[in-house]
Amino acid sequence: MKHNTIPMPDEKGYFGEYGGQVIPPDLVAIMNDINRAYQEISKTPSFKDELNDLYTHYVGRPSPIFYAKRLTEKLGGAKIFLKREDLNHTGAHKINHCLGEALLARHMGKTKVIAETGAGQHGVALATACALVGIDCEIHMGEVDIEKERPNVTKMKILGCTLVPVSRGTRTLKDAVDSAFEEYLKDPVNFIYAIGSVVGPHPFPMMVRDFQSIIGKEARAQFLEEQGRLPDVITACVGGGSNAIGLFTAFLDDELVDIVGVEPAGRGLEKGEHAATMSKGVKGALHGFECYNLQDQSGEPLPVYSIASGLDYPGVGPQHCLLKDLGRAKYVAIDDEECIDAFMTLSRVEGIIPALESAHAVAYAMKIAKKMSSNETILVNLSGRGDKDADFIADKLGL
Repeated sequence: MKHNTIPMPDEKGYFGEYGGQVIPPDLVAIMNDINRAYQEISKTPSFKDELNDLYTHYVGRPSPIFYAKRLTEKLGGAKIFLKREDLNHTGAHKINHCLGEALLARHMGKTKVIAETGAGQHGVALATACALVGIDCEIHMGEVDIEKERPNVTKMKILGCTLVPVSRGTRTLKDAVDSAFEEYLKDPVNFIYAIGSVVGPHPFPMMVRDFQSIIGKEARAQFLEEQGRLPDVITACVGGGSNAIGLFTAFLDDELVDIVGVEPAGRGLEKGEHAATMSKGVKGALHGFECYNLQDQSGEPLPVYSIASGLDYPGVGPQHCLLKDLGRAKYVAIDDEECIDAFMTLSRVEGIIPALESAHAVAYAMKIAKKMSSNETILVNLSGRGDKDADFIADKLGL
């Protein structure tokens, strides 16, 4: 059976029973306008040419695939390869969809782009894209994350965006989303909300996926060319899930490729201090769409935790939910300690400091490589670099 979910979602924005537009009727009209504009503008040669030109000459695409030889030798077992999204301009995969969203905003004649950020990578990438296309940018960020991700906060200010600290609730990513959405609703005609992942109401899960799918298209072609075959396992970290769906999309029809999303188990799945939505979540609505999410008895989102601010989210993209139900992808959880171990190991064995988010996927690869044979291969989406996390980890480990 073909699991091809690339033509999805359906016209109402559903991936199976997930996604859609769980929003007030007046907002539905605005989202449908964005969808119409996206469908028309993104297919024009001028938009495609400009975006591809920026990917090549601004972002530095294609990002290479690196064989982590010393890590592989240290672990024994399967060969580990890294898709180096950390080498993109701004240091992560986020720039892929931020350029698309900023160009779309300019084509639609919007005056301001509003967004939330957790680890600050989406914020930096969007502030960068907005500076490039000449449009105002406003980023909402939880106070906890502002404290933790200082380097990214500084970059956003240098790039000229307005940074709005969010002091409500847990003062992290979920609250930043709430705050940004409220600001957006003040003038949705002139503002556009640039969602930072494959979440939110339709068309955002589809739109962000489409912009991020360049990762998987490149990786599949590169791996075939360099190795003469496809990887046995592909893996990526999952919070909202944009870097993961970006990698996974190109491999969905390759039945022999195992697809694995890696969530944060935080301080432990039993303690409740985690953000492992697929492992522990239930079906429900959050931030305008249906998905697996972590919620209490009355349907309110639970407080979530991860050492990686970018994974600190109580929901997950609707296409991931469908892939889980279909059995086409599986979702596992990695805890803080395993994440830190992978962060330090990759840094010291390969000289690559990964983002804490990406280190979850590296940790999973390290875990399974030993159990696999030396002629098998694992491709990890190294979705971001760890500059933003270096001081935090140095403090934590007393380096």
